[in-house]
Amino acid sequence: MAADNPTRKTNSTSKNGGKGVTNTTFSAFGSLIKLLPTGTVFVFQFLNPVVTNSGECNATNKWLSSIVLVACGLSCAFSSFTDSYIGSDNQRHYGIVTPKGLWPFSEPEKSKSVDKLWLGDFVRAALSLLVFAVLGLLDTNTVHCFYPGFEVTQKSLLQVLPTAIGVFAGGVFMIFPDKRNGIGYPLNSNSDSNHTSNISDETAPIDNA
Repeated sequence: MAADNPTRKTNSTSKNGGKGVTNTTFSAFGSLIKLLPTGTVFVFQFLNPVVTNSGECNATNKWLSSIVLVACGLSCAFSSFTDSYIGSDNQRHYGIVTPKGLWPFSEPEKSKSVDKLWLGDFVRAALSLLVFAVLGLLDTNTVHCFYPGFEVTQKSLLQVLPTAIGVFAGGVFMIFPDKRNGIGYPLNSNSDSNHTSNISDETAPIDNA
């Protein structure tokens, strides 16, 4: 019985440590998660432990985990090219940003030529992919599934990467300020005012016609 106690303590410590690192991964990226669509982060947090079998992977789990990582990454990039506005019905309408303007999902025939696609959208998409890639690949379940020997390095990276990426992202957004109210992102009241004003000015001549 005496010999069993150290083993049980070791197993318990290992499990608690794994949970702690999982929580640390998301807490370390707390401020940076704002760069990601809320729904995508939630889906990843929910699905990743399931598809990786909590880090105890076989070949099928690795395939499923890879699909989830790629799908969530694409979702982050796609959301960077979406925007919204308050229509004349006082309802929020979402759409895809194109070189010609915003293409609303609800009224595709009424494309809005405001806030056209610009370089900042690609920069935001790249940053979103970067943040999600680091978040997803350093998640404890992902580490245990694909590269279990990387766990010690993972802890070190979690202490360095969030700060480094945060400084980099802050500098980038000073050059390319975010002006979107895309799918899954917090609403920007100033952006809403500009969108509503621009769209009203643009549609006024059409109504008079």
